[in-house]
Amino acid sequence: DTTAWSSARLGMEEAAGALGVELRFLTPTTANNGAEQNQLARREAENGAKALVIIPAEPESLDREMASWDSHCPVVSVESALEKSVLSVTPDNAQVGRAAAEELLADWTGGAVLLLETGGRGSGVSQRLEAARTLLSQAGIPCIQRRADAARLNESLSGLLRETEARWVMTFGPLATAQAAAGKETSGWTQPLYGAGVTMRVASALERGTVTAAVAWSDYAAGYLAVQGAAQAARGQDPAKEAVPFLVVRGDEIYAPENEKLLFPVTY
Repeated sequence: DTTAWSSARLGMEEAAGALGVELRFLTPTTANNGAEQNQLARREAENGAKALVIIPAEPESLDREMASWDSHCPVVSVESALEKSVLSVTPDNAQVGRAAAEELLADWTGGAVLLLETGGRGSGVSQRLEAARTLLSQAGIPCIQRRADAARLNESLSGLLRETEARWVMTFGPLATAQAAAGKETSGWTQPLYGAGVTMRVASALERGTVTAAVAWSDYAAGYLAVQGAAQAARGQDPAKEAVPFLVVRGDEIYAPENEKLLFPVTY
């Protein structure tokens, strides 16, 4: 339950009001705790929830968990795809990773790129990183991959940069991008930062030049589509499948009309 999901929650609540459904929000006690999330999901399915909307911490583990359920409870996943979900509301994560890498490739003047892995196995974050790493490696750019806690990147990233001597940094989720930007501003490291997922904090960092470029999509729209799909599944209907569009934003572009609506959603 972080500010990274505030826009998604707004979209979920808007959809619930429009569709006449009741929402309950549950979060693990620690971030990205896949085992606890699996337990929460099983409990809610067994206790009669009509549908679940889940942002998977560990997609592969959650798929195995869902396969063992006795109850039939439709699941809609957000950000990361699940094999057992009736609908996955996510941008094309591989395309997101490639788009971020292409921005860095256009600016690259030499040196290694630090790729920060902050997602669980099979997650959307991991898929974005792998696609970016593949594109950069094919272009002959040296890549260094490190595992990191997204919530603590503001504290840990300076040490990783000293260790690796990387000259470029890439993150692949909204919280990781925001925390990396915060660390850059407090610690004073100067390596260009490229991210994925834009919250208000990331938009501000883009405006200040702390983040060079980020791939953005509407978390508000994703939240709305997820609850809409869950309501349809709960009512025995086939959920409408709509891809979540994305675009690349640089600091001097955030107030372009098409970007402003995406980055600063307003409930009408």
